[in-house]
Amino acid sequence: MTESQKFYIVKRPAGNCEILPLAEPSQTIAQIEQNPTIIEQWGPYNSAEDAIARRIGLIRAGKCQPQ
Repeated sequence: MTESQKFYIVKRPAGNCEILPLAEPSQTIAQIEQNPTIIEQWGPYNSAEDAIARRIGLIRAGKCQPQ
């Protein structure tokens, strides 16, 4: 993992949320906004552990379905 790598949580149409590791934050935002299979996004997070903890919180809050 590089220091510039960020993690995003994205919500898919089925209601599941997944964590996407992306190295280029500037390209990431454009990719996420243009992708029609992404309903919502959260992030960036600096570590995979932080993104996992946030995803668990989103599941508990009813914003995402568990996989």
